[in-house]
Amino acid sequence: MQTILITGGTGTIGKSLTPFLLNKGYQVIILTRHPEKYTSNNEKLSYAAWDVSADLINEEAIEEADYIIHLAGENVATKKWTEKRKKEIVESRVHSSALLVKALTTLPNKVKAVISASAIGWYGENKPNEKQFVETDIANHDFLGETCRLWEESINPVETLGIRLVKFRSGIVLSKNGGALTEFLNPLKLGISTIFGSGNQIVSWIHSEDLCNMYLFAIENNLLQGVFNAVAPQPVTNKQLMLTLAKMKRNKFYIAVHIPTFILKFVLGEMSIEILKSANVSSEKIQQNGFKFSFESIEDAFKNLLN
Repeated sequence: MQTILITGGTGTIGKSLTPFLLNKGYQVIILTRHPEKYTSNNEKLSYAAWDVSADLINEEAIEEADYIIHLAGENVATKKWTEKRKKEIVESRVHSSALLVKALTTLPNKVKAVISASAIGWYGENKPNEKQFVETDIANHDFLGETCRLWEESINPVETLGIRLVKFRSGIVLSKNGGALTEFLNPLKLGISTIFGSGNQIVSWIHSEDLCNMYLFAIENNLLQGVFNAVAPQPVTNKQLMLTLAKMKRNKFYIAVHIPTFILKFVLGEMSIEILKSANVSSEKIQQNGFKFSFESIEDAFKNLLN
């Protein structure tokens, strides 16, 4: 039985990934600042302590791990982007990576691969009729672009240790465990489908099950290495996404409401840029490497998630 160590395992993606990996027969250790808060009835699941700010990590967890999935990082969407918050977002990623690299450098371990999260915030905005973003495109110079660049660079040193490294730039993750889908559904409880700005901006998304399968694919495929976009093959406009969700959730009993750009900018500040920009991102590279999506269309994804 092989052991997978997960950082950020108590977040939205981790909540889907942990039971998925347990069902596949793996042993899972989740690193958390407060392992005493968690109990498990599954003998294959355990929690171990780490504290990035104090530069502390459970040494036994590192020694037991065959693979590491690195998801740790402050949620970019829960608070307004003040200068303090932006610093927290960057440092939570860079410092946690540095702690992992230090542990792998100084502690005995048998880690075969590190699979690290990143995000399509790496890319800028697609102009109309421009080609899809691909993995070789350079990082954008805005806040999220720089954050993703620093994030990916911070985990790169594991390669110098002879450890295989895979980085997944995730799009918007649609999950039953919270996150974006919950935010999309909340107004629909009142019969309102909220469309951001014009609604014409392209959204690159992925079903959480496909993302979990992608992490498993990276673990079990020894030849997979480098950066891959973790997005579904069929991106949609914001309007398509929201209206498809509304129709499937409420049939005809909803009203579509456009939230004007100036209101989004007032309420969200700089974060509104990410909601209003087009991010048309290609999934071709991961597919060329043999990965098969279960949910290629937004209709198939919502049909599953709303069931």
